[in-house]
Amino acid sequence: MTKILLVEDDENLGRSLKSYLEDEGFTIDLVTTLEQAKKDTKSFDMIILDWMLPDGQGLDFLREIRAQKITSPVIMLTARADLVDKILGLETGASDYMTKPFEPRELVARIRVQLRNKKSMTESHESDHLDLGALHIDGLKREVYFEGSKIELTKMEYELLRLLAREPGRAFSREEILNKVWGMENYPSTRTVDTHVLQIRQKTNDNMIETLRGVGYRMKS
Repeated sequence: MTKILLVEDDENLGRSLKSYLEDEGFTIDLVTTLEQAKKDTKSFDMIILDWMLPDGQGLDFLREIRAQKITSPVIMLTARADLVDKILGLETGASDYMTKPFEPRELVARIRVQLRNKKSMTESHESDHLDLGALHIDGLKREVYFEGSKIELTKMEYELLRLLAREPGRAFSREEILNKVWGMENYPSTRTVDTHVLQIRQKTNDNMIETLRGVGYRMKS
């Protein structure tokens, strides 16, 4: 059974959400502080995380667990609805981002999407080693090397590069990239894809990712 850590300091909301998710078949551990959340983080299949908590910010906790190579999906569930906050949360390592108020049914749907994605990656791709010209991607360690040197990528830069590198020569639309990498068909702007491609090019000093005018991008084969 899927075990989820719910980090929410609003006790009424937390208890209500815990009951709803348990009725959907999930096992829920509800905590109200970061101190409690840090005690056994690795044992959970997923984390639902509030941003503002009594003893700190959920975003700092997210940075910590990603630094520890904990790859469990994390859904940010917060009242912070500004676009800059959504982008910051996703760039820091959140798998998805929902703003309050929300429909519990939508949260359940997003939980199941993330669990399917996790299962698919674990079964099919997590140990992939991709070599394409000067590019090497170690899927097990989630490390990228270009011309023999390791390059540091954000979570989304890594996922975008890996998506394109797995199918060199295939054209991906910006909308498809958003859906596959960010997990949301209605991400605020396709311009975020352009920004991430530019950042990858700057870090590799290479144009291995081709721009297809009016379409999207593809990796050179």
